[in-house]
Amino acid sequence: MDFSYSPKTQDLQTRLLRFMDEHVYPAEAAYQQELAANTQAGRRWTALQTIEQLKPRARAAGLWNLFLPVDSAAASGYAGAGLTNQEYAPLAEIMGRVPWASEVFNCSAPDTGNMETIARYGSEEHKARWLRPLLEGEIRSSFAMTEPEVASSDATNIATRIERQGDDYVINGHKWWISGASDPRCKIFIVMGKTDPEAPRHAQQSMVLVPADTPGLRIVRPLNVMGYDDAPHGHVEMYFDDVRVPVGNILLGEGRGFEIAQGRLGPGRIHHCMRLIGLAERALELMCRRASSRVAFGRTVAAQTVTQERIAEARCKIDMARLLTLKAAWLMDVAGNKVARSEIAMIKVVAPSMACQVIDWAIQAHGGGGMCDDFPLAYAYVTARTLRFADGPDEVHRNAIAKLELGKYADRPREVEMPVTRGC
Repeated sequence: MDFSYSPKTQDLQTRLLRFMDEHVYPAEAAYQQELAANTQAGRRWTALQTIEQLKPRARAAGLWNLFLPVDSAAASGYAGAGLTNQEYAPLAEIMGRVPWASEVFNCSAPDTGNMETIARYGSEEHKARWLRPLLEGEIRSSFAMTEPEVASSDATNIATRIERQGDDYVINGHKWWISGASDPRCKIFIVMGKTDPEAPRHAQQSMVLVPADTPGLRIVRPLNVMGYDDAPHGHVEMYFDDVRVPVGNILLGEGRGFEIAQGRLGPGRIHHCMRLIGLAERALELMCRRASSRVAFGRTVAAQTVTQERIAEARCKIDMARLLTLKAAWLMDVAGNKVARSEIAMIKVVAPSMACQVIDWAIQAHGGGGMCDDFPLAYAYVTARTLRFADGPDEVHRNAIAKLELGKYADRPREVEMPVTRGC
């Protein structure tokens, strides 16, 4: 493969880096101040104007909906960036340097995956009602899959029922870690549940669109993530109590949930991993600057051998993770998600673990300062650690990788699907 970036990507990189320097990094302090003020005023779950004010600037700069791949752009009827996975990957890395930056460019999860899902598998009515406002940044969305009563690392365990009653589907279930559900702009849910528990294992699940104002949809609480509640985005525990939607709200058809998930998850994992690489790059930068400016035991922290070893290891780990992720993105583009399933699983193991280690070293170099929010490292670590669960825990992906590897040496190689997981 050719690891060089296309001229189109290089141009977008230059423009995106300039936008980050001119608008995003200078707004980090204002973001924290606005969130603190909203908390004090009892308005924590309110859209932050710091981000909202940057969105028109990003759009005017031609940096809007960059995530939208060529096929999804065509399916949506929207003139988006039309980038391949390989072309978008380095842009996701730049956005990932600030955890909230992706939203400025309408490139944040779970909206990106939901938009691709509706573009590929939704009806024209779905696209008009939900996809268009999402692409315009007028609303946000959520994806409801993970459940507390079962190990959702095996998505076939999901117990939420989607039962047909006449011209409606009735949904009953208990979900948690549903990202974005507390956001006041969240207007639509994609819900995964069982339509036929007696069908073959991977044909039991379906996905259905549920408007956020549907009766019976009940949010219990926002969940705390290692000390952070991620307001106003949030991750919630919620119930679907006799939630009734029209039959036409189903995506693709009954029993097609895993098929949809396979198409949805590949690009999302590229996005997650490249954002983590960007987060690790920034942590390394902060570590180098801090170590060069602080003196301990008569010399700078940067002069300490242990610090130099960690900086060197961090550089090696980041670059290796980036190259592996770019390979996965390239393979998805030229051969499809199914052929790239091993590489997709590998980056999901490598990138979060790498980011956790690099950010941990950066925290150590900052001393006590690294443990508080005076620097972005504590929240960066929580973000990276959380993503070792999101889209599936390491153990599930390692298992898939091992089966694929063992299959190379078997008389009859066994087919292994890409894991469809959302935590445990």
